[in-house]
Amino acid sequence: MNYTPDAGGITMFSTPWCGYCTRLKSQLTKAGIAYRDIDIEAVPGTAELVATINGGNQTVPTVLFPDGSSATNPSLAEVTARLAA
Repeated sequence: MNYTPDAGGITMFSTPWCGYCTRLKSQLTKAGIAYRDIDIEAVPGTAELVATINGGNQTVPTVLFPDGSSATNPSLAEVTARLAA
């Protein structure tokens, strides 16, 4: 499955219990940035995808950008800057 987001938005891999994920989702919502949230514990294959991106670690939040790049536990400022680039 292709998880690359449309221009102007991001795909976020997260878990329901991750505080960093909850905080980033709240910040994205307040900033008006569209995001697709994928629970790596509920969607088969996504935990492995996240581990591949993060050198074997299932670190969340992991964010995919429209250009195909990724970031692990990015700040709102980093997300905004990378979407504007």
